[in-house]
Amino acid sequence: MSLPLSDYEKRKQISVRGLAGVENVTDLKKSFNRHLHFTLVKDRNVSTPRDYYFALAHTVRDHLVGRWIRTQQHYYEKDPKRIYYLSLEFYMGRTLQNTMVNLGLQNACDEAIYQLGLDMEELQEIEEDAGLGNGGLGRLAACFLDSMATLGLAAYGYGIRYEFGIFNQKIVGGWQVEEADDWLRYGNPWEKARPEYMIPVHFYGRVQHGDGETKWVDTQVVLALPYDTPVPGYRNNTVNTMRLWSARAPNEFNLKDFNVGGYIQAVLDRNLAENISRVLYPNDNFFEGKELRLKQEYFVVAATLQDIIRRFKSSKFGSRDPVRTSFDAFPDKVAIQLNDTHPSLAIPELMRILVDIEKLEWDKAWDVTVRTCAYTNHTVLPEALERWPVHLFETLLPRHLEIIYEINQRFLDVIYATFPGDLDRLRRMSLVEEGSVKRINMAHLCIVGSHAVNGVAWIHSEILKGQTRGEQTGSVVACWWLAELARIGEDYIADLDQLRKLLNFVDDESFIRDVAKVKQENKLKFSAYLEKEYKVKINPNSLFDVQVKRIHEYKRQLLNCLHVITLYNRECREPNKHFVPRTVMIGGKAAPGYHMAKMIIKLVTAIGDIVNHDPIIGDRLKVIFLENYRVSLAEKVIPAADLSEQISTAGTEASGTGNMKFMLNGALTIGTMDGANVEMAEEAGEQNLFIFGMRVEDVEELDKKGYCAKDYYDHIPELKQAIDQLSSGFFSPKQPDLFKDIVNMLMYHDRFKVFADYEAYIKCQEKVSALYKNTKEWTKMVIRNIGTSGKFSSDRTIAQYAREIWGVEPTRQKIPAPDEPRE
Repeated sequence: MSLPLSDYEKRKQISVRGLAGVENVTDLKKSFNRHLHFTLVKDRNVSTPRDYYFALAHTVRDHLVGRWIRTQQHYYEKDPKRIYYLSLEFYMGRTLQNTMVNLGLQNACDEAIYQLGLDMEELQEIEEDAGLGNGGLGRLAACFLDSMATLGLAAYGYGIRYEFGIFNQKIVGGWQVEEADDWLRYGNPWEKARPEYMIPVHFYGRVQHGDGETKWVDTQVVLALPYDTPVPGYRNNTVNTMRLWSARAPNEFNLKDFNVGGYIQAVLDRNLAENISRVLYPNDNFFEGKELRLKQEYFVVAATLQDIIRRFKSSKFGSRDPVRTSFDAFPDKVAIQLNDTHPSLAIPELMRILVDIEKLEWDKAWDVTVRTCAYTNHTVLPEALERWPVHLFETLLPRHLEIIYEINQRFLDVIYATFPGDLDRLRRMSLVEEGSVKRINMAHLCIVGSHAVNGVAWIHSEILKGQTRGEQTGSVVACWWLAELARIGEDYIADLDQLRKLLNFVDDESFIRDVAKVKQENKLKFSAYLEKEYKVKINPNSLFDVQVKRIHEYKRQLLNCLHVITLYNRECREPNKHFVPRTVMIGGKAAPGYHMAKMIIKLVTAIGDIVNHDPIIGDRLKVIFLENYRVSLAEKVIPAADLSEQISTAGTEASGTGNMKFMLNGALTIGTMDGANVEMAEEAGEQNLFIFGMRVEDVEELDKKGYCAKDYYDHIPELKQAIDQLSSGFFSPKQPDLFKDIVNMLMYHDRFKVFADYEAYIKCQEKVSALYKNTKEWTKMVIRNIGTSGKFSSDRTIAQYAREIWGVEPTRQKIPAPDEPRE
C-alpha cells in the first residue's frame, strides 16, 4: 500500500504494469529523436533541457492525435447531446504528466527517457503551468474537463487563451511583487491553432429597428481565433477538446492614408483589439468593473455561441432535419453550463441570435434559451457579485441591453402577478438595480435565464436558496487526485467510492505502519525541496501545518497567524516544556490591488523572520510563506501535509476545493463548518475532523447582536498579547507601526469575526497536537478520511451534473483506439 508521493511518483506508480512492453520503448525513443531532429531542428550536441522537454511532449502528443480525431468522428457519427462548459478560467497547470497517465504511457516513457540518459523529473519541471485561472473556480473547470472525457461525455470547454496568465508572485523583502506570466514565451506544444474557424465578434454600434426586424449595425469587429487543446479521458481513448479564443484585429486598413502615416497607425492600433485576450484579470472573489473585462466576457460568449450553432447545424442530421432548422431540438442536443456569472452574457446573446438572426418568436427563443442554459454560482460575497453599469452596456453592447430590459420586464410581470402589490420583492428580484448608478445584476440574469442553478457545496446551495430561490442541485465538487492504494486494487482510480474498502484496514497494524511510512517519505521529499528553494532547514518529523489558497480576509489567514504567535509566546515562556514541533506553511497570491491581502503576506513573512531565527525555539516552530503557489506546487505540498487549514468564517466559502484534495491525500482537516467541510464531516464523521467555531446560525446571531472585537481582546489574555505585539512592532522592529492597518481592521472593521473564533481555534489546535503525539491513532484517523473521500471525486460530481442538469447518461464507453477496427 502507498499514499501519493510527489505528483510525479504518485502517477508513475499508477501506470498500468507491463505497458512498457506494449508501447514499444524503442519506438518512443525513435519518435523522440525524430522530433528533436525534424520538429526542433536540433541534435544532442546543442540541445537544451527545454528542447528535450518539447521533444518528449511532441512524442506523447503523437499518441493523442489519432484518438482525438477518432473521438470527434465518433461524435459526428453518433450525434450525442453535446455539453459546452463556458468558463473565463481554466487553471490547467501542466499537461505532460496527466497525458502520459491517462494514455497509459508513463512506464514506457520513463524507460525511454532513462535509456536516453535523461531525467524525467527534470523534464517535467521545465513545463510552464498553464495558469489561466485565479484559484478554485478555474481549477474546478480544469478537473471537470478531465472528468467529462473520462465519463465519455461529448463535452467541450470554451474560454480565453490569455497571453499572460495569473501573475508570478515574487516575495521581495517580505512583500508580494507581481511579475507577468509569459507562459507562451517558448510556445505551447499541446495546442493547435484553427484559423479556418475564425469568428467575428461585434462591439459598440447602434440598434436599428424597422420593417419588423432589429439590426445591430455600425459595429467594430474583432476576430476570435480558436486554439484547440486535447483533453484525454482516463484509459478510454476519448479525447475531448478545450477551445480557447485569441483576439485578432481584422485586416481592413485604409491604404489611401498610407503616405500620411495612417497605415502605420492602423497597424499599431491592432493592439487595441488584441488586448482582449492579453491578460487574465487577477482578482479572485472581487468584482472589478472595467470595460476590458466586459469585453472579455462578451468575446468568449459571442465566439462560442456562433461555434455551437455552427456545429449544431452542420451535424450529420442537421441540414436535412426540419426540427434542427427550427431549433426545436436545440436544448435536446446542446447543454450550456455557465461557470459563475462571467459567461452570463450567453443568455442575451443566444436570445439575440435566435430572435434577430434566426427569426424565432420571443417566447419560443426564450424557451430554447432557458432549457439550454444552466448556472453554477461560486460566491455569496457581495463584493464578488458582478453588477455592470447600464451606461457601459449602452456603449459596448446596446442590443444586449435592450434584450436584458425585455427579459426583466417579462420576469417582473410574472412576479407581480404572483405577488401583487409586493413592490419590495420586485425591487429585490429585478435584473436592473436602481440607484446612483443603474446596474445589471448578472447573477439574477443567470438565475432567470437558466433551468438549473446550483452552488458548489451543500451549505452554499442552501444559502443560495435563501437568497435567490433558484432550483438547486446541491452538488459538491472536488478534483480527481489519484492515490495508489495497492491493497484494494486499481479499480478505485476510476471509481473513488471503492476507497471505502480501506475502512476494513483501519485497525490493521501493518497497514497503519505503511500509511505512516509513506506520509513520512512525502514529508522528507518536500523538506528537501523547501531547504533547496527557501534555504530553511525544517524538521521533517514536525507537524506539517498547511494553509494554501488565495489570500483573502474571509479565508482568515490572520487567524492562523494569531495561532502561530500564540504558540511562539507559549514556547518562549516555557522553553523547557515539550511542545509538538510544527512547520506552518502559508501560501497563496493576493490580488494586486488588495491592500489587506498584501499586508497579510507581509505579516506571515515578518512572523517567520522572528520565529525562524530565535535560538530558543530552534526547529520546534518554523513559519514559511510558500512563494508563487500554483498547481505544480500544490502537487508537491498537498501529499506532504499533515494538517489542512480550512478556517473561513462559516457561510462565506462557496466550497473550497483544496480541502477535499488534502483529505484524499492523507491530511487531517482543522476547519469551521463552512463550504465542503460540512459534507466532509458528514462522510468521515465529525469526530474525524477537527471542527471548531461558529456555525452559520451563530454568525447570523452575532450579526444581529453586534460583533464587538474589543470584548474578546479584553477578556482573552493571549489574544491581547498577540495584538499588542503587532501594535508595538514586535514583529516589525524597524517599522513599529507597519501592521497598524491589520490591528485596526481586526479591532474595528472585521466582517469575518476573527476574534470570535480565536479561543475555539486555539483549543482545537491543542487537540491536534495531542493526537499527533500518538502516531497510530493519528494514522487511523487519516485512513478514515481517505476511505470516505470518494464522494468528492469530480467524476461523481460530473455524473450528477450529467443526469440532473444536462439530461445525459455518462457511458464510460471506450472508443476504439486508432489502430483498432471500428464497428
